[in-house]
Amino acid sequence: MTDARVVRLGTRGSSLALAQAQSVADALGGAEVVAVSSTDSEPGDKERFVRGVDGALLAGEVDLGVHSAKDLPSRRPDQVRLVGVPGREDPRDAYVGNASSLDEVAPGARIGTSSLRRRSQLLAMREDLDVVELRGNVDTRLGKLAEGGYDGIVLAAAGLLRLEREAEIAFRFGIEELTPAPGQGSLALEARRPDDGWAARAAGISDHDALVELTAERASLAGLDATCQTPVGVCARVDGGEIVLHGYAGLPDGSEWVRDRVSGDAEQPAALGAALADRMVAAGARDILRRAEEGSV
Repeated sequence: MTDARVVRLGTRGSSLALAQAQSVADALGGAEVVAVSSTDSEPGDKERFVRGVDGALLAGEVDLGVHSAKDLPSRRPDQVRLVGVPGREDPRDAYVGNASSLDEVAPGARIGTSSLRRRSQLLAMREDLDVVELRGNVDTRLGKLAEGGYDGIVLAAAGLLRLEREAEIAFRFGIEELTPAPGQGSLALEARRPDDGWAARAAGISDHDALVELTAERASLAGLDATCQTPVGVCARVDGGEIVLHGYAGLPDGSEWVRDRVSGDAEQPAALGAALADRMVAAGARDILRRAEEGSV
């Protein structure tokens, strides 16, 4: 059946989402990119990006869903499954503004971000910063910076690279100082159960190291019982036969946090991810995240 027609890729309609889906289409040797509207939701609800594509996938309107892996909730519907993870882009966070390091950012600088994770870690490093909410797509955020409303903004390096806006990056944060979101820089391809063979097409363009890293990160995310509304960072990097896995959990104001780092066999990513979560929970991460979600700082 898969040879009879071109695969339909469901994705969000933003410029970044379309660029990501097009990269998947190119890797497949051609595909139809179908922009799907986000479902109605409250502001800040990241899962709306996933629900719209899920609906189109389950309705048979598309054959594969293309997601930014960092948007995927830790729990997914039984009717869909992860079937491919293409090669990963740089997972680090990037600073856009007039500085070559965080030390060069002026005291009291107004820094824009929509991410509680970034806010928490920035304030943990520099409590003097004025970290304020900044929403919108990449172009909108860059435009607001250019208008002078902010001294700097923090974005995913991967998004800037995929939109060919790398020149905007002033510097990139180290994974150990501003730990990225689980799945940042990765794309997740999902198919229905049963999938009429589309899963095999997706698996054919999947990258081993990217899949291993995402597996470890999502295992930690599940172990921490984190949500899109909690300040959590988890990032795995494959180095030869070993995975190095960094984790962060904190309050939104950066006043309390837990960091940890583990390494182990790259053939056991889920076990290593669970081990990191267990260590962080033992150090108080789950209590911190519960208080963060309740708004008790």
